[in-house]
Amino acid sequence: MAKGDPVEVFTITDAQRSLSDEQTGRTRRYLVSMGIRTVCVVAAIFVPGWPRWVLIAGAVVLPYLAVVVANAGRENDEPGETGVTGPGRPELPAAGLAIGRTEDHIHHA
Repeated sequence: MAKGDPVEVFTITDAQRSLSDEQTGRTRRYLVSMGIRTVCVVAAIFVPGWPRWVLIAGAVVLPYLAVVVANAGRENDEPGETGVTGPGRPELPAAGLAIGRTEDHIHHA
């Protein structure tokens, strides 16, 4: 290989995102959910009537949902962007176009 030639890099197809990227995404989702919970708690202090109960219910349920979503492991993770497309498979020729038709090879006696 000459000095100026590009280096060929191989990647694994359908590889998941790296563990640190996946954990960052889960942490971000958890923090967003906890931010919404905080807004529900603060709003429940100031909002009168039935909306207060909806906000309190949200503040009670959101921590559970946030933990369940954050702990959804790598089995639910989508493939990362490191995969490559596999080589295309060659197609078989159409039935009538294959190497020659059967009738052409039959010798009549």
